[in-house]
Amino acid sequence: MFFKRKGWLRKEYDESFLKTFNELKDKWNKKEVIVERSVDPSDAVLVDMKLAKVKYLFLLKEAKHRNISIRKMS
Repeated sequence: MFFKRKGWLRKEYDESFLKTFNELKDKWNKKEVIVERSVDPSDAVLVDMKLAKVKYLFLLKEAKHRNISIRKMS
């Protein structure tokens, strides 16, 4: 009885995790496009892009640790 709830909660948190993962991926891609299109990007823009990349890579490692398939939600 209790184990079913655990599986349900895991699915709910995995879905939330994947939603956050996709949002960070989109933010990183948008910032990367801005840097590529700009002639002389400011330091703040470069820092924002690198920070978004690091957050994305962290969540990617976390997904691997949790054994979450990124493909299933794309």
